[in-house]
Amino acid sequence: MIRWADLALLIIMIGVIGFSPLPAMAENRFTVLAYHDIRDEGAEPGVVTLRTETLVAHFSWLREQGYKVISLEEVVAANEGRRPLPDNAVLLTFDDGYQSMYTRVYPLLKLFNYPAVVAVVGKWMEAGSGERVAYDKEQVPRERFLSWSQVKEMVDSGLVEVASHSDDLHQGLLANPQGNDQPAATALRYDAESGRYETAEAYLQRIRRDLSQSIQAIERHTGRKPRAVIWPYGSYNRETVEIARSLGMTITMGLDGGPNDASDLSALRRVFIMHNASLADLVSDLRHFVPPRRIRVAQVDLDYIFDEDPARQEQNLGLLLDRVKQLGINTVYLQAFADPDGNGSAEALYFPNRHLPVRADLFNRVAWQLHKRAGVQVYAWMPVLGFTFKEDHPLSKFSVQTEAPTRASHGPTGHPRLSPFHPAVREAIGEIYEDLAKQAYFSGLLFHDDAYLSDFEDAGPWALVYYRDRWSLPHSIAEIRRSPEFRDKWSRHKTEFLVDWTKELADRVRKFRPEIKTARNLYAGVVLNPEWEQWFGQSLPAFLASYDYTAVMAMPYLEGAENPDEWLLALVRRIAAVPGGLDRTVFELQSVDWKTKTPIEGKTLARQMQLLRRNGALNLGYYPDDFIKGHPELSEIQRGMSLSPNSNK
Repeated sequence: MIRWADLALLIIMIGVIGFSPLPAMAENRFTVLAYHDIRDEGAEPGVVTLRTETLVAHFSWLREQGYKVISLEEVVAANEGRRPLPDNAVLLTFDDGYQSMYTRVYPLLKLFNYPAVVAVVGKWMEAGSGERVAYDKEQVPRERFLSWSQVKEMVDSGLVEVASHSDDLHQGLLANPQGNDQPAATALRYDAESGRYETAEAYLQRIRRDLSQSIQAIERHTGRKPRAVIWPYGSYNRETVEIARSLGMTITMGLDGGPNDASDLSALRRVFIMHNASLADLVSDLRHFVPPRRIRVAQVDLDYIFDEDPARQEQNLGLLLDRVKQLGINTVYLQAFADPDGNGSAEALYFPNRHLPVRADLFNRVAWQLHKRAGVQVYAWMPVLGFTFKEDHPLSKFSVQTEAPTRASHGPTGHPRLSPFHPAVREAIGEIYEDLAKQAYFSGLLFHDDAYLSDFEDAGPWALVYYRDRWSLPHSIAEIRRSPEFRDKWSRHKTEFLVDWTKELADRVRKFRPEIKTARNLYAGVVLNPEWEQWFGQSLPAFLASYDYTAVMAMPYLEGAENPDEWLLALVRRIAAVPGGLDRTVFELQSVDWKTKTPIEGKTLARQMQLLRRNGALNLGYYPDDFIKGHPELSEIQRGMSLSPNSNK
């Protein structure tokens, strides 16, 4: 029972809380807050709840600090250019359609005259009185959720608008052979009996059918079609957004935090109000205060986990999960391709795809477990050019060619690569990246160190035609190299071409994983010697401008440095000289000396990490992590990888 006298006193007290006023947001910018259940008794397992008095504190503080709680109609009006949004605009949303929306939230909306959006799940709403419904993996009373008559009353008040929360997508479905459930709106259903995934066509039909049923139910009970969908678990992709738009729901919302601009309503960001969030939490969220995210990375070979024996493979996965949790890191670069011979090229992949053999359908399983059980962001570590097709494959002959095979290039060697200048090659690699995005859960892409072209590459006939027709260069590598002007132009264009190519691959992935971040390996020699761009087709400024992170291969033993510490100091100082360079650079150290085939001691790695940090490095990682042998040693590497500000002392 809400005691309105107590709440009135609380409202008055909130008005005098000494928070400093916030600057107004830019015109037509607004923030969406995502609430769930409001209850004062014990919370149900897995339900995000807030106490009534805390919600009152939130509402009161918004009013006293000059925030304007807006309706969805006001957002649409701003989008259509009919009238601008007020300064400091905030949209309130309440997910799942809990009974508390009517008993606790609705009275407060009337008291404050605040509009809001409630998102309902059709299957839960359509259940009869006394029935139980499947709430994720539990069976709960239907009475936990709103009735349609309550929804109709709130809609008729003019304060509440109903959004679709799907008909039956608020659940996980089997998404891989190992038994992981993943969000139904974006996962391809795996059928354990047949050992097959649902087709792309069947997936799209399933989503369209579900959203259509949700729309029909809402219109039938409220008299109004929903114009917004709030994706369960915040999980969506471009295809689901397009289906929703085609059905009249032009506004969609996820759970990625941050402000919005009314010019684009296709995938609104929302600030997720955490379980038992305080008023201070709300203040922090609305200030968009996000502490600088420092990256701590272990780069992991999936080849180490793979085993023909499924039981041993699961044991290997368990070792990795335990180690990642003990390390306390926040990011894993996880190999998505099979490279057992270590030549840097993919002869097989760890996910179903259209072009290469599948060594094991394993990447999705490991990435999901790392996310759910270890709480880390997983980047899919993928080749850019290094794919090896069998000799009878029509694309196998379109490899990167060198003008003078008998003459060594200055660039790195050992990566068999396909030519990015052949359109059929680009299309095949693009399809591989799309298949990865369809089949697996991950948060980012790490573009492998195979994305380079030396000062004698690519000399294939298809590349020469590209240089002539697109870049107005001579149809001969020898002639290009004889002219400093042509050589510099060729070098710059190759750098730009490879950057644009990786951006295209990322865009193909974002069709299915819209919020992925990108990182790309960069050879340290290019940082220390910018003129080496001609030898690699790589550039530190170009990388910093193009990717969320540049993963510099800070590997002094690989580079033959006589004094590893001095070499690392020179590297970090060079990057620090670029404005913002340290914020977006990950220094990846080597944990193995591949020249001597010996492990590098954990205390050496920890000392190198501390050296880098004392000189301004913010983001650190290492490769490889041998979680089976326990190298590098946890006791040492934890000290070097720590995010504590006191760990440098």
